[in-house]
Amino acid sequence: MKVFALTFGTRGDVQPFLALGRALTDTGHEAVVAGPACYQALAVAHGVPFAPVDDRWNRLTEEPHVQQALATNYRGPGAKRTAVQVVRRTREYVTAALDDITAAVPPGTDVVVHHTLLPGQHLAEALRVPSVPVALQPNWVPTDGFPCPLWAPSWLPRRWNRLSYRPAALAPRALLGAAGRRWRARLGVEPRRGSGNPFRRPDGGPAFVLQAFSRHVLPQPSDWPAHAPVTGYWTSATRDRDPSPALARFLDAGAPPVYVGFGSMRGQDPEAVGDMVREMARATGLRAVVATGGGGIAMRDADTDSVHVVDEVPHGWLFPRVAAVVHHGGAGTTAGALLAGRPQVVCPFTGDQPFWSERMRALGVSPAPVPQRHLTAGGLIAAVGAATSDSAMTRRATEIAQLVGSEGGADRAVDALFGLTTDRPTRSV
Repeated sequence: MKVFALTFGTRGDVQPFLALGRALTDTGHEAVVAGPACYQALAVAHGVPFAPVDDRWNRLTEEPHVQQALATNYRGPGAKRTAVQVVRRTREYVTAALDDITAAVPPGTDVVVHHTLLPGQHLAEALRVPSVPVALQPNWVPTDGFPCPLWAPSWLPRRWNRLSYRPAALAPRALLGAAGRRWRARLGVEPRRGSGNPFRRPDGGPAFVLQAFSRHVLPQPSDWPAHAPVTGYWTSATRDRDPSPALARFLDAGAPPVYVGFGSMRGQDPEAVGDMVREMARATGLRAVVATGGGGIAMRDADTDSVHVVDEVPHGWLFPRVAAVVHHGGAGTTAGALLAGRPQVVCPFTGDQPFWSERMRALGVSPAPVPQRHLTAGGLIAAVGAATSDSAMTRRATEIAQLVGSEGGADRAVDALFGLTTDRPTRSV
């Protein structure tokens, strides 16, 4: 089986596809992952063939007005205008990425697996092979059990739950606009009604969807269909670089520290957040490893005996060595903290992050979330203190790690994909 996997977004969007690629190659299949060029080194660490594509979208969050909008979860008229600008520019950048993807299509591809925000269904139709969208969050498959985590409030009356998924289903088409249709034309595929919907096959039937998260973290609703299985998280052992000698010395010099990092997220005042982290370490007596990442945290001073600053560090290596994980609630970082069996403090910014933060609280592995717009030194001190002193929370985190770690999500996805492929004719583009 030859799989062409397309992904788009930040590390949390890319790493699961690389884990899938690793699982495919480990079981004798062939895989190529096309994703943002800035993650080529990550692909090398996974040992997965990688096709780099335009990654200008990944630098949008470096712009101050976008940072401000993210920090408020796009609240207010100014942030709404920024959201419109982001959508317009995303279309431009995705168009360039689609051209790169076309150039990278492997001959003999049997199935196209794609991020929900990339129109992989057009490429699959051109190749005459199945298209499989991947749901890294439970935003895409409607259910009566809970409202759409992407945007709908948790207090929405139950009768509206299923309907709340309609805007999410329209999001891929709204995001791409005419770009998807133009790509379809360049691929030589005739226009057809409904072609922009990645969740429908060309014959109108429902597409097969892989939901790459854990049923132990989000119990599977009874009304989710068989064509949308929940596989578990897609993870793999990577050939991560060794930690820097300075980080290794810091870890060896005392008790396990707290990890603090907000991934690619960046708020309005990273320096103020850095000051809060230093105050948290001072007030609690805990040490901290601070990952500045996309700039959500800026530290005014150099390393001290209690705080060690890094740009980024492999979560799979570091998280098992810390006392707690303070993070933004992205799906990938949340999964990493769960797999490590560490208590969490979640400080969500936007999107599905508030949903995952509430799930962590409900699971008993985190105190109440501390949204970024309400983040204070006192709130951070209280939340970290609760996460590191509650033995029941630590015990629950260990229990969840054992359940989540036993699922083998990437291997389940491989089995599901193999079941879709048959000796069907394919063609090149």
